[in-house]
Formats: sequence, C-alpha cells, structure tokens
Amino acid sequence: MAWIYLVVAGLFEVGWAIGLKYTEGFTKPLPTAFTLLSLVISIGLLGLSLNTLPVGTAYAVWTGIGTVGTVVLGIVLLGDSASALRLACIGLIVAGIVGLKVLSPE
Repeated sequence: MAWIYLVVAGLFEVGWAIGLKYTEGFTKPLPTAFTLLSLVISIGLLGLSLNTLPVGTAYAVWTGIGTVGTVVLGIVLLGDSASALRLACIGLIVAGIVGLKVLSPE
C-alpha cells in the first residue's frame, strides 16, 4: 500500500507544480486553491508512505515522479522544449525511479 500512496503522492506533486503556473502569482483563486490542495494531499500521502518505505527511496521516487510528470506536462500543455537530449535525461530519471523500486526492501 505504501507504494500506491507514494505514486499517487507523486502525481499530486505534478498537479501542484503545474498548478503554480496557472495561479499567476497566487492571484487566481481557483488555480490557487487547486494548487494548495494538491500540495497538501501530496505531502500527506508521502508521509503515509514513509511509515514503511525508506525515506531516501521514497523521497527520490516522489521527486522523480514529480519531475518527469511536470516536464511531460510542460511539453504538452505549455510548449516547453522536447529536444532529444532533454528527453534522454528524463529517461535517466525514469530509470533511476525503476531502479529504486526494484532495489527497495519493501
């Protein structure tokens, strides 16, 4: 169950990271509320996953999911660069996340 919490926490991290762009400096109430709610849920689920997962592994996977998801949505929604080298670097992050999962004692 801890891994499920962690993956969902990572997805909510993507939500608040992308949400920050839409708050326009926290001047838009609805995007701001969504962003803050996503942040609270993300941190809460990360905390629950830490009941059984090692902190280093959980934090690295959480930030990795957040990073990869934010970059992908930045490309799709915001027109960020999708150069081959940038995508290769994202692939390395994904490989690290998978490696941490495979090598985790939980």
